[in-house]
Amino acid sequence: MIDFILQRLDAEASAIETEWNASDRGTRTRHCAIDSLLPDDVALAIHAAFPRDGEGFMTRKSFREHKRTSANLDQYPLILADITYALQNPRVTQRISELTGMDGMEPDPHLYAGGLSMMFPGDFLNPHIDNSHESSRSKYRRINLLYYVTPEWRPEYGGNLELWDDQVTSPVTIPSLFNRLVLMETNKLSWHSVSQVVPGRGPRCCVSNYYFSEKSPTGDDYYHVTSFTGRPEQKIRRALGLVDNAARNYARERLGMTRATDKGYSGTLANDE
Repeated sequence: MIDFILQRLDAEASAIETEWNASDRGTRTRHCAIDSLLPDDVALAIHAAFPRDGEGFMTRKSFREHKRTSANLDQYPLILADITYALQNPRVTQRISELTGMDGMEPDPHLYAGGLSMMFPGDFLNPHIDNSHESSRSKYRRINLLYYVTPEWRPEYGGNLELWDDQVTSPVTIPSLFNRLVLMETNKLSWHSVSQVVPGRGPRCCVSNYYFSEKSPTGDDYYHVTSFTGRPEQKIRRALGLVDNAARNYARERLGMTRATDKGYSGTLANDE
């Protein structure tokens, strides 16, 4: 898998650099998509390793999000761990660092933020910015890597990544197509969401990874928990998000609450998208 990934990165190097650095696209969040990351038979095998009913996955359900996640890779076929850690391999990490121009990237071997996600009909993630650091708060989150593996998935099925402008008024949509890897910069303005999966579709399956670095994306020190807002038409959720985000930031900063409280749910898993 590592060799396949490196071959695709090299083959698409020029396109990756161009797309990553493109401007005036409705969002300042740099991003790019690499299609056909692995041979189709390998990607199909990865998809087949997901439990069809989400067995063993943690359900996350609130006004912020509906989805199921797991970082317990040892409970599932080995191929799910293989693809997760292939994307964390030092050669892959270094190549992506070079292509994005972001030096000093480090992977997330303890899966503080990464792992597996499944989205069933009605599931969604409202606009949010990811928590700024890993568990020790010594490294900033810098790049999200989202690998989609559901065969024949179409944009109209929902479950698509959406990148928003600074005011969260208009999104750029990136369909979660089969065998597609999306790279997305993350910082304190990288608002993103996942559109609701339509009835009769799903689960939409994704392997998530995150890179960190000691260097701040903005050059200054900052910290925040994962912070949610509503879509433009969701006025109440927007107001609720302001209160919820402030409360959880206060709890984390002043009361030293655990990362589970930081994430807004009970459990040992942290996984964003």
